[in-house]
Amino acid sequence: MTVAGSPEPTTPLSRPTPLRDLFGRLRRRHIVPILLGLAVFLLLSAMLARFLSTENVERDDVLAALEAETTGNERALFSQLSGCRAIPDCVSDVEWNTAHLRRGGSIKIVSLTSATAYSLTGATGHTRVAWVVLGRLPVVQCATVKRTGSFFTGISVSLLVLSKPIPNEGNC
Repeated sequence: MTVAGSPEPTTPLSRPTPLRDLFGRLRRRHIVPILLGLAVFLLLSAMLARFLSTENVERDDVLAALEAETTGNERALFSQLSGCRAIPDCVSDVEWNTAHLRRGGSIKIVSLTSATAYSLTGATGHTRVAWVVLGRLPVVQCATVKRTGSFFTGISVSLLVLSKPIPNEGNC
């Protein structure tokens, strides 16, 4: 019962709210462009995330090669380097590195500078990597890296060569 002159009580479902007002004003012609824009945004975000993760793939590949090198595992190092067995200089570098760079402990990458970083298409270039095993002097090496693919199809990374150590301030 209502007292004469007082407004009818509103139910919670009929009470206007800012969110209900917004959706009430949206029409089908507005919703379709919004959903299309959202789909494009999500697609571009996924492509960008895949592209940016390529840098981590290169770093992980270099780290795996260094771990094989420091444990003296020639077979593992050859498996990390694409086509190395066909290049005599690469084979001799792998043999020298696994014999002379053997170290115990975990590897810490101090610096990694890639000439192919953020390439939108395939590229081949040198990556300078400075690394250390705690308690030992740092080592600097050059890795030849090949990237194939594109921003749209995805980029794959392969290591071709891992050089003998170079001077600590040296460039590749």
